[in-house]
Amino acid sequence: MKRCSGILMHISSLPSAYGIGTMGQEAYAFVDFLKASGTTVWQVLPIGETGYGDSPFQSVSTFAGNPYFIDLDMLVADGVLAASDIAHLSGVPYEDRVDFAFLRRTRLEVLRTAFGRSYQKLKNDVDEFARHAPWLFDYALFCALKSHFHGKAWNEWPDDAIRLRRREAVERYAVQLRQDIAFYSFVQYLFNKQWFALKSYANRNGVRIFGDMPIYVAMDSADTWAHTELFELDENKKPKSVAGVPPDYFSQNGQLWGNPVYDWRAHRKTGFEWWRQRMAAMAGYFDMLRIDHFIGFACYYAVPADAPTARYGEWRKGPGRALFRAVRRETAALTVVAEDLGAVTPRVKRLLKWCGYPGMRVLQFAFGSDDKNPHLPHHIPCNSVVYTGTHDNDTLSGWWEKAEDSERRFAMRYLDTDEAHIVGALIEAAYNSAANIAVVPMQDHLRLQTGARMNTPGTVGGNWQWRMRPGQLSDDLKNEILSLNLKSHRTGDA
Repeated sequence: MKRCSGILMHISSLPSAYGIGTMGQEAYAFVDFLKASGTTVWQVLPIGETGYGDSPFQSVSTFAGNPYFIDLDMLVADGVLAASDIAHLSGVPYEDRVDFAFLRRTRLEVLRTAFGRSYQKLKNDVDEFARHAPWLFDYALFCALKSHFHGKAWNEWPDDAIRLRRREAVERYAVQLRQDIAFYSFVQYLFNKQWFALKSYANRNGVRIFGDMPIYVAMDSADTWAHTELFELDENKKPKSVAGVPPDYFSQNGQLWGNPVYDWRAHRKTGFEWWRQRMAAMAGYFDMLRIDHFIGFACYYAVPADAPTARYGEWRKGPGRALFRAVRRETAALTVVAEDLGAVTPRVKRLLKWCGYPGMRVLQFAFGSDDKNPHLPHHIPCNSVVYTGTHDNDTLSGWWEKAEDSERRFAMRYLDTDEAHIVGALIEAAYNSAANIAVVPMQDHLRLQTGARMNTPGTVGGNWQWRMRPGQLSDDLKNEILSLNLKSHRTGDA
């Protein structure tokens, strides 16, 4: 893997007139900016439909794309919508924040208008798409049922037969809700058409799309409902244990994620078939893939479902090499990156070494101890991805404002810089490190403060909202990043 660089910015963070970034003109303009700045990697967050807390890590499906990312202007250009259908959606009040409440009120409504206008015309294309998407029926039926039962979580649906996914109930609702099932299938067809057009454009311009896959799926998801046997659930389909992490840098009580943990014995009995399908889908969507919380495949943290905080959990042994041996063929074309932050035990290190995946280093973690800290630039190995910060970190400017005095002194001494130039020095240190891939969040390139932070772990509300303002991709910024890439020899293909 040649030295290269990337920018971390989710699709949602692109400018647009409709409340959230999309796969439209601004996405193509961002690819052009990446190419012109010598940047060959565009890293995004999970692209599924957001769930609890508007989090992309709590999606209703690990396979389906986020309908909010479908560009409405492109639908008008393709004749799927009329311009009059979307006139009322432009000019939302926040151009630098995602307005999720506005999206929930309006976006599916306008997509239903598109369905009414164009489904019959596109039905053959939708059917062809469905033939190559084995997950689609379960997803579409799940979404139709959620709507039918007024948004209730699937394990609270009043009809026991469909809650337990009995065959006769599936067949009955498939007929009863056929129009809604067709609608959700149509929406996924639109998403995939726009996504793969954008990915193709990026690839033709030397940019690889770097995706993100959460280790867990949401409890209230099509994945869990359609495959209850693969999760630790009780006889009432309630979780016995949920996922999380113990107390750490981000939270003194740990993080209680709430996702059901996997029944790894059941997965092994199937030869990890669900995982093979999942990784095959990821290999289709992305050129590179960050596997979130990689340490959970070696040892995972399980918390009793009724526990008040994550302090009450326990570590258990994960599937280890068996899983990655099973998905080797599906990941052959992917550059896989392991998010190995947290409790990196010897078992985690052995698994990472066996897989050969690059791990992660984060410069915001580098200056809190001594010169043995593995995140310090001189300790960063070639087979790694270095970040100034991730989506879970504050921006560099925000972090610096809150850093301990000892961290500040250490960082300025180590980087031979002063406080006024610290953000630039940290970005330059990432580019100049030995890591094969250096990734900087767009907020750091733009020198933004804490208000532009993407996520604060362990909190709900106010996260995942930051958006870049129109015009912020300036020529000065392009030239600055190009200079960094040239000086650090990172203009090659990833």
